[in-house]
Amino acid sequence: MSVTTRSRTVAGAGRDGVSARAARTSRRDRMSPGRWVVWALLLCGGLLMFFPVYWVFVTAISPGGLAQTSGFSLWPHRVDLGIFAQAFAEQPIKTWMINSLVISVASVVISVFISLLAGYAFAKYRFRGRDALFGLMLLTIMVPIQVVVVPEFVIISKLGLVNSNWSVILPSAAQAISIFMARQFLVAVPDELIEAARVDGTSELQIFLRIVLPMSGPLIAVLTILTFVWRWNDFVWPLVALQTPNKFTVSVGLNSLNGAYAHPWDQVMAVTLISMIPVIVVFLVFQRQFVQGISESGLK
Repeated sequence: MSVTTRSRTVAGAGRDGVSARAARTSRRDRMSPGRWVVWALLLCGGLLMFFPVYWVFVTAISPGGLAQTSGFSLWPHRVDLGIFAQAFAEQPIKTWMINSLVISVASVVISVFISLLAGYAFAKYRFRGRDALFGLMLLTIMVPIQVVVVPEFVIISKLGLVNSNWSVILPSAAQAISIFMARQFLVAVPDELIEAARVDGTSELQIFLRIVLPMSGPLIAVLTILTFVWRWNDFVWPLVALQTPNKFTVSVGLNSLNGAYAHPWDQVMAVTLISMIPVIVVFLVFQRQFVQGISESGLK
């Protein structure tokens, strides 16, 4: 055997040995007590987060709801799946779902577009008072909704928008947290691309639509999910702005099911379970871009 062949054989054996040791080390790391503790904690956390959803389901299929039975039970003695059909027959749930869907989708389109425009302005334009204005905008995040309910209601009342979908859509068209996330994401867009487009004579609107917008896919996914969930679950402001049952959203409609003397927990939980479906669907559609967008938007 030549010296070259012998050297190649020794090198190959060395690499195999290193690979085998690395594999054994990796297996030991996977089976270490620390990893088992981490997995156990994650499993317990997952079960704690899933249990309320399970309780909603069990209460919905229990005749009268588990809240009206004595004792504690994780599964009803008798299952009644007819409560879902009964809820749809006795309550305008379809109307509430449509109202919530219209408000949520319109809010997503308007709010995401405004957030992208404002975030792009704060990230790439230089103007006097920019940082002060951005700081003041962030301060509005700490203002509770109870402070602005009366002024907002006066404004929409003078505009003649009370008890309409626009009364819920317009006050939440611009969200400070969404603008902040958009600004943090768009800061990373190379200035050279924008300057090159300006040199070529591209207008500012075309730069935004043709360069910035196509690069903002993960950001759009994050804002879409968050805005949809916020508007779908919104309760306080729709309760003030919407005044007739045919204009209610799902959250306001759920509140209307509880009367002064009757609390149909099975119907409430059945509607609650159905109202989770659109949120889950939206998250599943955008989940891949959601993780990337969160990591690139300054929320780490």
